[in-house]
Amino acid sequence: MADNSAEQDGPWLSQEQLHEWKSLVAMLMTVPASLDAQLKQDAGLNLFEYHILVELSGAPERSLSELAAHTRGSLSRLSHAVSRLEAAGWVERRSCGGAGRRTEAILTAAGWRKLRQAAPGHVREARRLVIDALTPGQLENLGEAARCIVAVANPEVGATLADSEAPCAEAS
Repeated sequence: MADNSAEQDGPWLSQEQLHEWKSLVAMLMTVPASLDAQLKQDAGLNLFEYHILVELSGAPERSLSELAAHTRGSLSRLSHAVSRLEAAGWVERRSCGGAGRRTEAILTAAGWRKLRQAAPGHVREARRLVIDALTPGQLENLGEAARCIVAVANPEVGATLADSEAPCAEAS
């Protein structure tokens, strides 16, 4: 909601800020939905499941016990997704033992093949929707802005993306 008054101390956005905010919300609603649709159609995976496979593929020995932190998903969502991937034979779970009830997820050979099969189509769609739609400078600015927003929304995740060369605005 925009406020046309001169007072900017309240919660309202200026017309310019509202325009930019609406653009961001539209992007956040359309890009993930398009990526999800492509993956479902071409690979039978949703975007979150694909992201799980990607995170496991890049982990040492293709296994992670801290998968929730890497995928940025709730424990419940992660558990359901890993169950689906496990049922398909793409992921295995095993108990880590030690303190607490920890489970490790392991990318299977079939999961690695599935990821390799799904990746080209996903990369093509990511290029079509984002990378090729922007100039190199715009892409760099988008990445910088995204890192700053994530740092405010979730400082732990933001720390994993931090770019010391592009500082964010100071929070007031």
